[in-house]
Amino acid sequence: MTKHIFVTGGVVSSLGKGLTSASVGMVLEQRGLSVRMQKLDPYINVDPGTMSPYQHGEVYVLDDGSETDLDLGHYERFTNAPLTRQSNYTTGQIYLSVIEKERRGEFLGKTVQVIPHITNEIKNCIGKLGGEDVDVVITEIGGTVGDIESQPFLEAIRQFSLDVGKENCLYIHLTLVPYLKAAAELKTKPTQHSVGQLRQIGIQPDILICRTEREMAASDREKIALFCNVPVKAVIEERDKDFSIYEVPLSLVEHGLDELIVNKLGLPKQTLDLDNWRELLHRLRNPETEISIAVVGKYAEHKDAYKSIYESIDHAGIDNHAQIRIGRIQSEDIEHEGPERLLSGYDGILVPGGFGERGTEGKVEAIRWARERKIPFLGICLGMQCAAIEFARNVVGLEGANSTEFDKDTSYPVICLLDEQNNITDKGGTMRLGAQVSTVNDASKSLECYGTKEISERHRHRYEFNNVFRKQLEAHGLRFAATSENDTLVEIIEVVDHPWFVAVQFPPEFKSKPTASHPLFSGFIQAAVRRSSNGAKKEVEV
Repeated sequence: MTKHIFVTGGVVSSLGKGLTSASVGMVLEQRGLSVRMQKLDPYINVDPGTMSPYQHGEVYVLDDGSETDLDLGHYERFTNAPLTRQSNYTTGQIYLSVIEKERRGEFLGKTVQVIPHITNEIKNCIGKLGGEDVDVVITEIGGTVGDIESQPFLEAIRQFSLDVGKENCLYIHLTLVPYLKAAAELKTKPTQHSVGQLRQIGIQPDILICRTEREMAASDREKIALFCNVPVKAVIEERDKDFSIYEVPLSLVEHGLDELIVNKLGLPKQTLDLDNWRELLHRLRNPETEISIAVVGKYAEHKDAYKSIYESIDHAGIDNHAQIRIGRIQSEDIEHEGPERLLSGYDGILVPGGFGERGTEGKVEAIRWARERKIPFLGICLGMQCAAIEFARNVVGLEGANSTEFDKDTSYPVICLLDEQNNITDKGGTMRLGAQVSTVNDASKSLECYGTKEISERHRHRYEFNNVFRKQLEAHGLRFAATSENDTLVEIIEVVDHPWFVAVQFPPEFKSKPTASHPLFSGFIQAAVRRSSNGAKKEVEV
């Protein structure tokens, strides 16, 4: 029977439940087990697709077109578990499903209530991931214990163990053990209160993972164990990782977490193999060179807005034996201060995606700087559209060229709305979403990177390159390096007379792993390393 692990969080948010869940999944996979991952989010939005990156970080897109929580990015980077729309549910989705059933008369006139109808729907969503070929399902509960929004999910996972048997469920609670400088000691009381709240609703954690800045003394662990009713060996220290998040799985293994899990759930005790993970950490710690990359975006100051991009840059650094120092540049600042002051000295420039007009002219200026000075460049989604606009204006001479997203009356609509989007009014889940197959053309940088002509990448956009301008831009040196299956949509553009200038309509960062860097990111970083090693002058420090 499929075993279930539930991961909850207490005391404060942003403790890293997603990273911890992903690390547990990775370790269990390395023990030869089949794992599935799931995130239950307590917010009422149906999905994060309409939420601002400032509110919730990046929207992570799956192959099936689901717009999901950014923690699913951690799941995919750490594990090989297949993710689908069943891997992420929100309060909005749960209530919407129950209300639709009520409207169809499926409850036969009963009063629809949180218990049992909402909790039954949540349990049904958890159960969907189980099966004969699945050893373990790991379900992360978003939010913090004590939040009103999380209560139906916590009640549902309490009931779930009664439905499938307590021997088939394990509860991991991630909590904070703060260090008070004035008292010069770690404080365990917040953890005690958090576990107390869980126990009040009927959930006794089997394992406590304690986030802390300082090493926990044996007396601290013993105190937590005593007051929280868990064995001392089940109090796991998880100290902050200053070097890399990819240290987390090894740290958890060192403290015996994997042994606790397999023993509690009666899982096969196969040999744990973490050699490939140790190798990637070795490469991270022992780079052969150092380069600097500027990421120019409208959300640059908010790390989670470009979470997968930053991780993909690191993956490419591992692949190229390079330490990468990232400069986060606000595109609006370039509009006010100019690219020379902000971008001089970087070995590569990346312009990511986004929505809305704010900061786009700064992106265009950054792209011009990279093109004219032969600096390796990677444009993603809106970054690709801005690259087409910049080329049309400054190379072809189409003054005022723009996207109809920003200027509906532009004389040169180089970027325009997808035909399929013309009659759409709802915002949520209506873009061109999910995996799409493209054909990469010969004699392109992209083909050198991919090594194959047919590729599949995930998309999330409403606007596209306007084919009316295709021949005109091509005649001036813009290569259309990949197009959709029927050759109607431009997927990759390249500047022919440039060492490495590639811009893509899709977000490649969603398919990069620390053990398998995305080929375009790897190619981009390789070009930046080559430029740096050739003695490119560095005028500023990152």
